[in-house]
Amino acid sequence: MDSVRCEPAGPGHPDSPVLALKILVAGGFGVGKTTLVGSVSEIRPLRTEERLTEAGRGVDDTGGVEQKSTTTVAMDFGRITIREGLSVYLFGTPGQDRFWFLWDELAQGALGAVVLADTRRLTDCFPAVDFFEHRGIPFVVAVNRFAGTREHTPEEVSRALDLDPDTPVVICDARTRSSGKRVLIDLVEHAGKVHAARLLADVAPGA
Repeated sequence: MDSVRCEPAGPGHPDSPVLALKILVAGGFGVGKTTLVGSVSEIRPLRTEERLTEAGRGVDDTGGVEQKSTTTVAMDFGRITIREGLSVYLFGTPGQDRFWFLWDELAQGALGAVVLADTRRLTDCFPAVDFFEHRGIPFVVAVNRFAGTREHTPEEVSRALDLDPDTPVVICDARTRSSGKRVLIDLVEHAGKVHAARLLADVAPGA
């Protein structure tokens, strides 16, 4: 799916195109990706969760999230209608190393990505940050607050992850719809600036 895709309009609007923006929600295991997609989606989200089993012990790192009993094995999917004719499709990626082969397929045509971070396991989001940086996909880092954890400023998180100064870092609560929507708005604004700058760079040599 392209990041901006025209699809047939619904009944009653046969000549009006529908624009769909594709956004990925990525991050480490147990960071709250499924929760974020579910909290902001206007439809019942499609989930591909399976229960963790003894077979995964020693393969899946559950340190810090020992209470987690399920894991996403393909993707989560949700949708938000911004206005008539414009929708956002959300794709939550699996967080475990053994499912990363799916990321390239999910990333095709994405407008941008949200990288969820848990400050108790901040290194777990390094692979997602590297993935999007190397592919030139705009992203924001959203620090999901968990009860009982020390609070860190966006600047501290940015330095710890060695982010580009232009990459936004925001604080959020993945369980709250308003907080999740704010993260998506920040991402769309950031991605718009990045894509606009690239367009200007492409036309500048021939100007």
